[in-house]
Amino acid sequence: MKRGRLPLTALRSFEVAGRLKSFTGAADELFISQAVVSRQIRELETTLGRPLFERGHRRVELTPAGEALLATLTPSFDAIGDRLDEIRTEGHGNVIAVNAEPSFATCWLIPHLGGFQAENPTIDVNVEADSRLSEFRGHEALIAIRHSLSETSWPRVESRHLANSRLTPVMSPMLVESEGMPSTPADLLNHTLLHEDRRETWQQWFAKAGLPDTPSARGPLYTDEGLTLQAALRGQGVALLDENFAEEDVRAGRLVRPFGISIDHGAYWIVARRFDRLPASALRLVDWLGRSLA
Repeated sequence: MKRGRLPLTALRSFEVAGRLKSFTGAADELFISQAVVSRQIRELETTLGRPLFERGHRRVELTPAGEALLATLTPSFDAIGDRLDEIRTEGHGNVIAVNAEPSFATCWLIPHLGGFQAENPTIDVNVEADSRLSEFRGHEALIAIRHSLSETSWPRVESRHLANSRLTPVMSPMLVESEGMPSTPADLLNHTLLHEDRRETWQQWFAKAGLPDTPSARGPLYTDEGLTLQAALRGQGVALLDENFAEEDVRAGRLVRPFGISIDHGAYWIVARRFDRLPASALRLVDWLGRSLA
């Protein structure tokens, strides 16, 4: 097919849908409707004279022809994207966009980012908070910071271990003054317990503390560790926080650790499409993150 007749818009929609195995996911990534994605792919199939997807109920699978086309398109679009990133960062090498887990951005990155800026006063860091894993398509971020309980790598990106996550109980001195300092782990059951995402995490901590049959405790449930931290600082209950997040507040006396018992809670990872393609400014940030959390 001649270059002038290449259906580039349809090929882009097909590549995203094939990579994600989802027309809905493709619509979200491309910021268009699912109907448009479906129409463009059907038009591409009509042009080629063969199906690229096997369509089932609520799922799609690539045909052999679709697999072959995707194997060419994905690396080709990635190479184009990498070249455009290089051109863009040549003119804006002192601005880095970082996509971080909301809890990491709120509880650690923003409070410590001044340290990086003191070392690198000519570099500006733009931070966006998002819990979805980024493939660095469709936005400005060059690196991402992600948490996982078990994963160590993800498709189509590179990852480097940043820091292990360990959760420990913390409470405000105001709460200690009003309700007393717990003397045993069981005493925490007399306090309001703050939960992030799931109540079972406290059960895991009690099991580690020698109380394996502790029932699921009541208390407020938050969707983000940054919210849990704010509630703990205001004396609204006892929280399980990442030791890295709680360290500064404990050292400053804003929080108290009643017990030194902690539980493993996965790890944080630095993610990039390719680390060897990052500009020098982004590599400085990667290095600083590693040193700061070592």
